[in-house]
Amino acid sequence: MHRRRDAGFDFPGDDRQRFRERPSSGGDIIMGTVALATNKYAFVVSEESENDIRVFTDRLKFAMNGDTVRVRLRGERDGRPVGDVLEVVKREREEIVGQLTVQNAGFGFVSPDHRKLYFDVFVPNEGLKEARSGEKVLVRITEWPEDPGRQPVGEIVRSFGQAGENEAEINAIMAEFGLPFEFPQDVEEESEEISDRIQEDEIARRRDFRDITTFTIDPADAKDFDDALSIQKLENGNWEIGVHIADVTHYVRPESMLEREARHRATSVYLVDRVIPMLPERLSNGLCSLRPNEDKLTFSAVFELDDNGKLYDSWFGKTIIHSDRRFAYGEAQERIETGEGDFVEEVNTLNNIAKKLQAQRFKKGAIGFETQEVKFQLDENGKPVGVYVKERQDAHKLIEEFMLLANRKVADFVFQKKKTKPRFTMVYRTHDAPDADRLQNFALFAKKFGHDLNLENPKKLSNELNSLSENVVGKPEQNVIQTLAIRTMAKAKYTTEPLGHFGLAFDHYSHFTSPIRRYPDMMAHRLLEHYLQGAKTWKPSPWKKSASTPPSARS
Repeated sequence: MHRRRDAGFDFPGDDRQRFRERPSSGGDIIMGTVALATNKYAFVVSEESENDIRVFTDRLKFAMNGDTVRVRLRGERDGRPVGDVLEVVKREREEIVGQLTVQNAGFGFVSPDHRKLYFDVFVPNEGLKEARSGEKVLVRITEWPEDPGRQPVGEIVRSFGQAGENEAEINAIMAEFGLPFEFPQDVEEESEEISDRIQEDEIARRRDFRDITTFTIDPADAKDFDDALSIQKLENGNWEIGVHIADVTHYVRPESMLEREARHRATSVYLVDRVIPMLPERLSNGLCSLRPNEDKLTFSAVFELDDNGKLYDSWFGKTIIHSDRRFAYGEAQERIETGEGDFVEEVNTLNNIAKKLQAQRFKKGAIGFETQEVKFQLDENGKPVGVYVKERQDAHKLIEEFMLLANRKVADFVFQKKKTKPRFTMVYRTHDAPDADRLQNFALFAKKFGHDLNLENPKKLSNELNSLSENVVGKPEQNVIQTLAIRTMAKAKYTTEPLGHFGLAFDHYSHFTSPIRRYPDMMAHRLLEHYLQGAKTWKPSPWKKSASTPPSARS
């Protein structure tokens, strides 16, 4: 028999002796979802109970985070209901990441990396495969015991290598969070079947920007370029500035395997030493990437602006471009700081207009808090060897302003297409005003550092927060104040409701500019194309479901 090794359980133990059970009304049975609190107890959250139910781990039946369970209430402690899991109705996952320890007798135990997991997994000899002691592994549980004194039984699915090695640890993190290691073969095959030739009849359907100065500005190590800027001076002295976005939905057709995989992944995921892309490399780094000196299909937002950033006209539609230059942020910054180099006039014109656009945003109430972004220095094997704070320079802000302009005007365009309800369906990125209580707590915290925050006039809240942000610059408390200010804000979310964006001070806002790495942007592209063709609105229900799936993204 395999018994549970001592996992350091000092609870319920003596606490159970002090626990005075007060019977609940008839031992009610409810359905709920498990949320592990520690390795000693969990809470079961249920719509059938006003309060969360505490369940000690030896009464959980090995349920884990997110599992659906049936719980029998058996009493209260400190006013909180306590219960026992009767049945695990649905398990969210049956695989665990951890470190393998092999015993001399030829069997092993996997100790989970997740600090809240309260049990080890027993692995018999035949389940070890070729995994060795000390390796990080992914174990699939094949037997869930009824007896809480026994352990789940499992088999090794994948070994990542010796614990502590960079590759092993990164792969273990990917497995723990359910991040995919590769694309399914049929998805890769579908991407390889897409032709890289642009047909003449496709070009004829598009507005041609190939003769207009166009370039990309991205991080030095970027491989997928999903946005480019074009600029030309008009006869009236204004500037025509195009924000050109990779036309991903031209290649990723509705209900194709590529589409389903992108919807499942929702976004690309950026780790310290790698990217887990939403789309296969043939698309993300090839067909859709706006690489220099190649004709590329794009979906564009084109604006007529003057030197002061005043907007005169907007145009949206399918285009074809030919990027003249691939700038790294540092190279673009050199043009701004030195006034020398190729395309220096274009870069500086865009930068000057971007500064005017930013000033307009702040004047209308945009919040200017920023946190320090930490980057890692990696050796040739991808192992972190140092850290540094990434500096946000004018080149970064230049790109940000034009992406914000495109996202805002696309959302405005769809919103204005039909001024009566029901309005045209769109995937909006919204941001609520902060909670009053959280703001008050933040104001009290800031006051301890000598900073007063006047919350009496909600209409001037953004001005107060921006003043605070400016006042803390260069002071020891800058990072903690700005970080807490951002955490005080509500979280941005995707929705089909045409609500505003508090942090950006926009009436309407969408995500249009990153379809290579965000599925919501692909949704926005499909909807915008649909309306540009004169079609009527789509029912919002399927878009609501998909829009609620992706994780939070910046802005």
